[in-house]
Amino acid sequence: MPHSNTKADEIIQYMLKAVRHCQVLNIQLISTDNGMLTLELPYSNSIVGNPDTGVIHGGALTTLMDTCCGFVMPICQEGSFFGPTLDLRIDYMTAAQPGKSVFSRSEIYRVTDNVIFSKGIAYQDDIAKPIAHCVATFMRMDTDASKSKTKGTPDEH
Repeated sequence: MPHSNTKADEIIQYMLKAVRHCQVLNIQLISTDNGMLTLELPYSNSIVGNPDTGVIHGGALTTLMDTCCGFVMPICQEGSFFGPTLDLRIDYMTAAQPGKSVFSRSEIYRVTDNVIFSKGIAYQDDIAKPIAHCVATFMRMDTDASKSKTKGTPDEH
């Protein structure tokens, strides 16, 4: 599934190359369409959590979903290209099947002055059969300093 050639794609590709855990896990951009981001976590023996079954470690899936929910910002929120994770909640529904890539699709569903809310899903062959669902919040950090609102003293924020 090819992705479009947009400014958001360029930013996301840059972030995937710049963030060490994305490099180590070999997380790949799949698409940025309809306000959604889809990333791929290719299967690798180095991310197996249980060598007897070949199932991917939950930490690798958590990292994929956190990354996808955070990296969706450039698609939907001009000027907000990154923000630290404030909260991440994941509901695991089933183990990923060994030997197959895992995909994560995310979208932003609410933006406030200080927080960006996103949600995502992890799946393999069929998005209708999810491995996990998540909701996440990120601190809004606009890259354009002229857009930031500074009023009063720090205690008034």
